[in-house]
Order: sequence, then C-alpha cells, then structure tokens
Amino acid sequence: MGQLYILHAAKLLLSVWLKTNTGYNHRRIFIGDRLFMASQDSTTSCKQLAKPSLTNPIHMLAFGLGSGLSPKAPGTMGTIAALPIYWWLLADLSTLWLSVVILVTFVVGVYAAHKTSEDLGVHDHGGIVIDEWVGMWITMLMVPKDWVWLAVGFALFRFFDILKPWPIKWLDTHVHGGFGIMIDDVLAGVMALGCMHLLLNFLA
Repeated sequence: MGQLYILHAAKLLLSVWLKTNTGYNHRRIFIGDRLFMASQDSTTSCKQLAKPSLTNPIHMLAFGLGSGLSPKAPGTMGTIAALPIYWWLLADLSTLWLSVVILVTFVVGVYAAHKTSEDLGVHDHGGIVIDEWVGMWITMLMVPKDWVWLAVGFALFRFFDILKPWPIKWLDTHVHGGFGIMIDDVLAGVMALGCMHLLLNFLA
C-alpha cells in the first residue's frame, strides 16, 4: 500500500514536469535545465553554445562525465547519470561518509563549474550538471536503498530544481560564479530531502 502511494506521487510529479517542459514557448529553456539561460533567444540550441573540451578533465567533471552534453534537457540527463553512481557506489555508505562525498563533490564542483563557465565564456552553461549530481545525492541522504524511493527522489529533486520556489530562484538569479551554480541545486536537494523524510514518516 505504501509503495502505491509513492508511485502515485511520482506519477503526479512527472506529469507536472512534462507539462512544465512542453507547451510553453517562453519556457523552452526547461527552467531548471539552464541550457538556454545564457541566451535571450528561447530557440537557441545546445549546438549554438560554446562546447567544452572533451579532453579537459575539469570540463568533463563539470559536464557530469559527458551527461550534460545532451541537446535536450541536460539537467535531467545529468540527474539520471547521477542515479547509477548513487546506487552502485554511494547507497551503501554510512550517512557520515555519504555526507563527506557530497561535501567534497560540492567543493570540487564549485571550482569545476566556475572554471568551465569561465573557459566557455557562458555563465551557468546548461551542460554543467555537477550541481545536479550533488542535489540528487543530498535528496537520498538517510533514505532506504530501494528503486521506488530512488524514483521518488528523482521526481522530487527535478520538481524543485525546475520550478525553483523561493529562495532557489533568488539564489539562481543573484548568486554568481561556481558557488552560485551549485548552491541552488543544493537547496533544491534539501527541499526534496525534507519531502522524502515526510513521506517516510507518513508511511512508517
């Protein structure tokens, strides 16, 4: 019964995400997926933006090992790429060690995002998805290792990252540099984490 509630909630969140990402010309930037944020033209494609160097490890790290190169919804693709890393490498870690991994990735991500944006000449390039990795992993802190919870965590994190409720939107707009790129997804992850634990307590 508990898993049915979770699946229904995930389905609702997915429908909101699909509605947000389609049907509105002025939101073809995918909102949370900052691919088109760097351009005033909402029809700009990924191919028109500066591309990272595939041989530069800093660029590749910022681009989520290449997952951010997707021409469509790079933030979502970057988040999807974070899932197997979490499942196979991080899910069995203690809360302390997972927190350490998240903190280290955040610090490295601040530098990688800043340097890559600087090299490409585009602030918060849509392909930079190391922030999505950190936000997704925060969402799963102290959550049971279960594919259903992973799916719900993914849906909740994308929900908050796309809609950007206050103060996420404010941070995204006013805080710049590598820290600015990272911090809004961190907060989206914290909000998603709070919802996850509310669900866990409700279903306990």
